This record gives sequence, C-alpha cells and structure tokens, in this order.
Amino acid sequence: MIEIRHKVSGAVLAQVSGETLAGADLREMSLNGADLRGVDLSGANLELSDLVEADLSAARLVGALLVGVRLSGADLSGADLARARLGAERHGRAAILTGARLTRANLQGADLRHVEARGAHLEGVDLSHADLRGTDFSGANLCHVVANNALFIKADLREANLCGADLRDCHLNDANLAMASLHDADLSSRQPDGFTVINLANFDGADLRGANLRHVLAQDVNMRNANLTDVNFTNAVMGGAILRRADVTNADFAGVELASVTMEFANFSRARNAKIPGYKKNLR
Repeated sequence: MIEIRHKVSGAVLAQVSGETLAGADLREMSLNGADLRGVDLSGANLELSDLVEADLSAARLVGALLVGVRLSGADLSGADLARARLGAERHGRAAILTGARLTRANLQGADLRHVEARGAHLEGVDLSHADLRGTDFSGANLCHVVANNALFIKADLREANLCGADLRDCHLNDANLAMASLHDADLSSRQPDGFTVINLANFDGADLRGANLRHVLAQDVNMRNANLTDVNFTNAVMGGAILRRADVTNADFAGVELASVTMEFANFSRARNAKIPGYKKNLR
C-alpha cells in the first residue's frame, strides 16, 4: 500500500494498492498539495485529478495520461513528461497549468493541445516534437526553451518570454505573439534546406532583436511595430508580410523579395541588403 501525503501537513490524501505508482489508476482523485517529488508515475492515468500546488519536481511521468488534470501552481521542475498526454481537442478538456513551474522539464513529444498554461514557468524546457496547437502560453516564461519541430499552430503566446528560444523547424502558423519577447531566438533550421513556418503569425509589437529568421517561411505575417533590430532575414519568404512602423535597424534582408511587403513608415534606410522597389513610398 502506497500513501500519498500532503507536502506541508503530511496528511494522507490517498492510499493506493501496490508497490509502485507507475501505471497506476489515479483518475479523479483529490491530490491538491500532494508530495510526489521524484515519484515514478510513468504510464499512470491521472485523468481529471486535482493536483493544484502539488510537488511533482523530478517526477517521472513518461507516457502518463493527464487530460483534464488541474495543475495550477504545481511544481513540475525537472520532471520527465516525455510523450505525456495533457491536451485535448477542446480547451475545456485539456489540462490546466496556469502558474505552474516546469523549469528544465522534459516534454519531448508531449501532447499539450489547448492546455491552459498562462503565466507558467517553462524556462529551459524541452518541447521538441511536442503538439502545442491552440495552447495558451500568454504571459508565460519560455526563455531558452528547445522546441525543434514543435507545433505551435494557433497557439496564444501574447506577452510570452521566448528569449534565446531554439524554435528551429517548428510551426508557428497563425500563432499570436503580440508583444512577445523573442530576442536572440533561433527560428532558422537545423537542415541545409529546411525552414521554420510562421505564416499568418501575429508579431505586432514583439521584440525580435538579434533573432535568426534565416530561410523562414513568413507569408502574410504581421510584424507591425515590431523591434527587428539585427534580425537575420536572409532568404526569408515574406510575401504579404506587414512591417509597417517596424524597427529594421541593421536587419539583413539579403535574398528577400520585398515587392508585396507592407513597409510604410519602417526605417529601411538603416536596413542591410534591402532591395526596395522604386514604387515603395513613405519609407524612413
């Protein structure tokens, strides 16, 4: 028999038959504030359970089922959630991670579709190959995350911190990154002929200083009012992009076709390698 206790009071929250919690059936249990530090919960079914402010730091949750779990304020720092399932087709059924701490956690290949992770701490998290479609990361800290080949399609990343993030080969199609910080982020590719996709994404007012967008596929992207200082746009595909009032100081546009790019009131006199069509007006 395994006893799950409260992290502060030590009170017994649940008793589970067996010698391990790996693969255990823990559905719809009330485990708020539980002490599960370093516990092996790989393959466990925690669907619809309450784990608000629980301590799951360094826990092993590989392949665990966490759909509908409430993890607001929980500590998952250093936890292994590779291939874990937290997401769902609809927002109301996905896990809640608002304000949770996942610093340096492993979420490779995890399903986080429509998860609510507003204000969560995800510094240094590995999100490679994760499914993040429709996930709410607004106001979250994703500084230095590794998200190679991740799907951020229609994700909400408003005012999120993605400084130094490794976003190579990921898909940010139609994602909302208004006022987000992506300075020194890498949105290029690990492959010689590969590319990251940010078509239709909203970067209105975002900070992309020093970011690498080499070969990025950025059609119809909105970068209005964005800080694009020192950004590498070499060979980017930017048809229909909006750079109105953007700061493109020292940004490199080598190999970029600017004919259909909206450039009014952007300071292209300070950009590098920008071949500006003669009919473009209102440039600074």
